[in-house]
Amino acid sequence: MKSYFKLIFFIIISLLHNVSKASQPFITNTKTENVMVLKEKSQSLSFFVNTGLDAGILRAVHNLQSDFEKVTGDRPVVFNENPKTASPLIIIGMIGSNSIIDDLVKQKKIDGKELKGKNEKFIIQHVKNPFKRIEEALVIAGSDKRATIYGIYELSKQIGVSPWYYWADVPVKQKENIYFIKGIYTDGEPAVKYRGIFLNDEAPALSGWAKATFGGFNSQFYEKVFELMLRLKANYIWPAMWGNAFYDDDAASGPLANEMGIVMGTSHHEPMALAQTDWRRYIKKNNLPNVWDYSKNKKVLDEFWTTGIQRSKNWEKVVTIGMRGDGDEAMSEGTNISLLENIVKEQRKIIERETGKSADKTPQVWALYKEVQDYYDQGMRVPDDVTLLFCDDNWGNVRKLPDLTKPLHKGGYGMYYHFDYVGGPRNSKWINISPIQRVWEQMNLSYEHGVDKIWIVNVGDLKPMEFPISFFLDMAWNPKQFNSQNLFEFTKKWAAEQFGEKHAEEIARLLNTYPKFNRRVTPEMLDSKTYSLENYNEFETVVNDYKNLALDAYRVYNELPAEYKDAYFQLVLYPIDACCNLYEMYFAQAKNKKLAEEKNSLANYYAAEVKKNFERDSILQNKYNNEISGGKWTHMMDQMRIGYKAWHDTPKNIMPEVKYLSEKEIVVPKVFEEKDGYVSIMAAHFSKANDSKKTHWEVIPDFGKTLSGITTFPQNSYPAVNENISVEYEINFTSTGECDVELLLAPTLNFNSNKGLRYEISFDEEKPQQVNFNGHYRGELGRWQAEHMIHSATKHTILKAGKHILRFRVLDPGIVLQKILINTGGLKPSYLGAPESKMISE
Repeated sequence: MKSYFKLIFFIIISLLHNVSKASQPFITNTKTENVMVLKEKSQSLSFFVNTGLDAGILRAVHNLQSDFEKVTGDRPVVFNENPKTASPLIIIGMIGSNSIIDDLVKQKKIDGKELKGKNEKFIIQHVKNPFKRIEEALVIAGSDKRATIYGIYELSKQIGVSPWYYWADVPVKQKENIYFIKGIYTDGEPAVKYRGIFLNDEAPALSGWAKATFGGFNSQFYEKVFELMLRLKANYIWPAMWGNAFYDDDAASGPLANEMGIVMGTSHHEPMALAQTDWRRYIKKNNLPNVWDYSKNKKVLDEFWTTGIQRSKNWEKVVTIGMRGDGDEAMSEGTNISLLENIVKEQRKIIERETGKSADKTPQVWALYKEVQDYYDQGMRVPDDVTLLFCDDNWGNVRKLPDLTKPLHKGGYGMYYHFDYVGGPRNSKWINISPIQRVWEQMNLSYEHGVDKIWIVNVGDLKPMEFPISFFLDMAWNPKQFNSQNLFEFTKKWAAEQFGEKHAEEIARLLNTYPKFNRRVTPEMLDSKTYSLENYNEFETVVNDYKNLALDAYRVYNELPAEYKDAYFQLVLYPIDACCNLYEMYFAQAKNKKLAEEKNSLANYYAAEVKKNFERDSILQNKYNNEISGGKWTHMMDQMRIGYKAWHDTPKNIMPEVKYLSEKEIVVPKVFEEKDGYVSIMAAHFSKANDSKKTHWEVIPDFGKTLSGITTFPQNSYPAVNENISVEYEINFTSTGECDVELLLAPTLNFNSNKGLRYEISFDEEKPQQVNFNGHYRGELGRWQAEHMIHSATKHTILKAGKHILRFRVLDPGIVLQKILINTGGLKPSYLGAPESKMISE
């Protein structure tokens, strides 16, 4: 009953306050009685912010100015003093900062209880008469700095500026009229305290792009990353660390993060706010030996770790503690738990000494990554205030969760998750392989076990993980908003935010399907042996799955307005098309191998297909890197994905090996095998052609409705009675008795003065049957014209099983044979005729 009354109380309070989720639409382009004008053609929007507003909030305000300018064409004016006649007006501020927000709370125009003491909670609401002579205003109020910033960017998103406007070139749709639906809107407090991303494994793609665009991983680069994070309501990052050191590479980066409201961390193996590269530089600068071993080099390591806390002590951060081996390796085999616990103890002494505060006042995290979890399982413990960061297995499968039957760790729990990984069984760096269904299931499992302090995900190069990043961070804010049945609705909503409503459902299906295909086997693990050529038609089926998906993706691409095409290529088309191409390439390689072993000449065709697909991969890569968005994304698709020989990658893609057959090696299959009650033969696949001096057979490639057609040339050559102008087909029959032989002939009419065209057909030495297939029309002409084919049938008897020769002889020119169907009792009706029967060599 208690829970029932709580629910009723919550509903009543919600109704009294008219509070809605900010995720609900509060911006409309339709004017009604219940809206406030933000922009109309005759009116200009203004902002009011107090003098001395926090620099990070002010930066977001300036971005909101730019966003409104992109949408409406007009840039709002910012006031720092009480405006006298400004209308419409947006008031922006933070509670507890002696600001207009505090004044509105005192006037009871904003409920201060909704903000005081809250974490990262914003309110967006309509307020009447905020100042004298100001009739109404939209107010964005935050409980703290980040809350205010999140409120600002929520408004940006709802007026039509995607968080991915820069990182995926999502266009901004211009609007003349913008209205705010009166009410109070909030997303409440985030369920997970620290929510973020890890830029990792960032060479050669992200590193190459950052160097070409910004000169490296500097503050200009991170300004773009931090803005994206704030637009996605994230607050925590592990920065790029392959040969990079966030604080040392650019002295402006640390202050920038602190200004913008980003909580800095370092990866699971980089303790004390220092990068692995910081260590390399430190020992080189001070001419010290590279001994990353606390039992042998305590003094140097303590001094090194001190520099990290000194440098970052005034900036918001979560300090990684503990120690792994150098270069993200396991500690030495003899490492004992007492040494590791002592390392943590000494690190906390450094933190206390440098910050002047007790260690528990500085947020810390201990990552139970790989072998470190073994130390924990063996009894290693850290102080109560330290957050325990559990980890997945690098592939999205959670390794460990709290035991809910035992007392929980007071410092709380986090989860380090992966969309990207470098390591065995093989790297996964190139493309998104993470269906949100699996992400939701594993992260919901984590949350239900009390993991709510830190959620951080390894996103590799950031692109092309845009969609799962959005989902992960949305879920981190409020895991309860998702369930097993509404994940597609999120996908559809996300697609609509990027591309509009018209194609949202189909784009959502595409976004939903391709990671599912990639989770069957990662692109880097895929090869010619993955799927079976022989059983269940498996390989061809999965190739066709991807080809059909790519076709659907191109259909949407062709229908989208031009301004959406670059964004669509990045977010939808390239991942699908490039992976489809990979499947086609490996399928061709598998066919090449099989046919080369059989000495079948088609092996050479499939070898050429492998080469064509390999080249197409580079064409698609070049389009991504150098053609879309004016060449903005140079190097972003440089990650190798073809030609893995071990778990790790190589500097470039390697074309799969293929086998070309010489003419001497080729064994032409001669005999068609009866199976399932029929034999189907393409006309061009004869075992022998009988010509004369004046008349010969030729294959016309791509003729008609099937593979090709065969006919005699020259076309004015009429065979003599004694000339054997024929083709022969070898067939192995497994059954005996009467059978029907149906020829699929071109719809050639009786051009020879209505005499008709004649052929002879026979098995082995039986007397040939002569057929005039178009000499006298009996109402068939309409059907021939509609089907673009003439069907001509004869009956024959096979007396014994085994090999037989079918002979087709022409008595007139102009007869074009396309296909032969032999029904021994199992042929089923179809428009094009049964697929060709298997050929075997004698």
